[in-house]
Amino acid sequence: MSQDLLVTLFGDPFAVMNTIGLIAFALVGSSKAIREEFDVFGIAIVGLAMAFAGGVTRDLLVNRVPLALQLPIEIALGLFGVGLAIVLSAVLTEPDTHPITLISDAIGLAAFATTGAIVATEAGISAIGVVAIATINAAGGGAVADILLDRAPFILFDDFYASCAVLGGTSYFVVDSLGGASATAAATCAAVTVLTRLIAVTYGWSLPSVQDLGLNTK
Repeated sequence: MSQDLLVTLFGDPFAVMNTIGLIAFALVGSSKAIREEFDVFGIAIVGLAMAFAGGVTRDLLVNRVPLALQLPIEIALGLFGVGLAIVLSAVLTEPDTHPITLISDAIGLAAFATTGAIVATEAGISAIGVVAIATINAAGGGAVADILLDRAPFILFDDFYASCAVLGGTSYFVVDSLGGASATAAATCAAVTVLTRLIAVTYGWSLPSVQDLGLNTK
């Protein structure tokens, strides 16, 4: 009964989450490029890289042709996100730090953590593999976008970001292992990821460095 309700409300969990993630991350990546005063082509490249890099890596890890190369609609969704970022830049002073962009980033992170977990589970990957692919799918695009913006990927040294995807991927595996429906596992993963990310942004959470722990006395 609950599975039928979730499927009715959300349709195919992968398709829904993938669509949300592509648009959200294309918007976020493009907003970052706009702040750095990239030209329109550069904005599109950074936006599309953030939208697709994680998913392409995911597909290669499970030995399948990346969806971005199979379905033209994928590129169209990414370009739609790029267009949204350009529109926002015309009406907002700092679109990359605006709550709309921050929330979009959290939603994209959750959506792609979920798609990664779904694909890994369907491929029969181990628990560690499910969590790893969920995290790569969620955070990989942001890392590539940062490299294109000529800076170290912020997920490696700042903020509580990829950790949210780890928690989301873990929750997906737990629900799936307990016999929960795919739609239920997907909804749980998305909820855990987006909520932890929004809480982290609100309260300034970050993982400690060695210096923070007082282990580096030199």
